Amino acid sequence: MRRRDFITLLGRAAVAWPLAARAQQAGKVNRIGFLGSPFAADQINRVEALRAGLRDLGYEEGRNIFIEYRWAEGRYERLAALATELVSLKVDIIVTHGTPGTLAAKQATTIIPIVMATSGDAVSSGLVSSIGRPDGNVTGLTFFNPELAAKRLEMLKDVVPGLTDVAVLVNPGNPVNEAIMPTMKLVARPLNLELHEFAARGPSEFAAALSAMAERRVGALVLIDDTMLIVNGKAIADLAVKQRLPSNGFSEFAGLRG
Repeated sequence: MRRRDFITLLGRAAVAWPLAARAQQAGKVNRIGFLGSPFAADQINRVEALRAGLRDLGYEEGRNIFIEYRWAEGRYERLAALATELVSLKVDIIVTHGTPGTLAAKQATTIIPIVMATSGDAVSSGLVSSIGRPDGNVTGLTFFNPELAAKRLEMLKDVVPGLTDVAVLVNPGNPVNEAIMPTMKLVARPLNLELHEFAARGPSEFAAALSAMAERRVGALVLIDDTMLIVNGKAIADLAVKQRLPSNGFSEFAGLRG
């Protein structure tokens, strides 16, 4: 499948594709499978952006497309079953976002085209073989999460005098961490920083993780880009403020502090 067969619109949310030959059949209603990692309520704006992008290309939900939505509600272990369910419905395409959702879709089918609205490093996570020639049935947007997370360490070192210990909040259910942590450790070494991983699989574990950071007396906190962490950024920001812990992370996080 050629990457040019798909166009990504409006950042993380909107995905559309040009009229393929099979979609030009008279009266054909295209079936899109949407595989979401968080709760549906957390993605209202992005889903509406998807609909708007599709409308701009002549695809209107209820007229010539039908979207099957499946939500893991923050439980990544549910993604595999939800992806299999979409495949069984014989959807024409699967749209997803984030590394866990894209991996689940890829494992469920090698035939149905998969568009990832965004993912961590698609090569290191095994989603595609290369950026220039991704091959297979997966295409979409990717960003270099390891390098981005490592840059955040450099920024913290610049703004926190005498920083030596940094907490990294990770979601163990997201395999993208396997590529991110080694890169961060390589960057931390010449900066004389020691990294300490703290795990949280959901909001109920945030308080314990931040308390453990305080007990460890870390000097700052770095957040890794993860869908579950992003949609719960306000809760994390509030706890970081309470612990007087300098922190940085995804772009949305900056506006939640204070």
